[in-house]
Amino acid sequence: QVQLVESGGGLVQAGGSLRLSCAASGTISTLNKMGWYRQAPGGRRELVATISGGGVTDHGDSARGRFIISKDDTNDKHTVYLQMNDLKPEDTAVYYCYVDWYDRWARFDRWGQGSQVTVSS
Repeated sequence: QVQLVESGGGLVQAGGSLRLSCAASGTISTLNKMGWYRQAPGGRRELVATISGGGVTDHGDSARGRFIISKDDTNDKHTVYLQMNDLKPEDTAVYYCYVDWYDRWARFDRWGQGSQVTVSS
């Protein structure tokens, strides 16, 4: 059973930085992508950034140029990181880790429990 454990959220002033981490436990046969989505109060869940098993990244408009996504696949353990720089009050949201993978012909996905990020002005 694959589970995601997130860490690193919190409160920061505008212009500051935070780093989110998300570690996947359990067996992931063939990683498709891992990444982060976020949802602000009253808003829709939106893409922040993802990284594929091959290392190809995709960023949402709000993250491009400020947030850096990376991953560590050491010993078949998958951890994804999101370095968030120059944070703005509009970045305040719950950030959800996401992973999807293939096991033979079937595709699976999981969401993390969510991490609150609050940016004060």
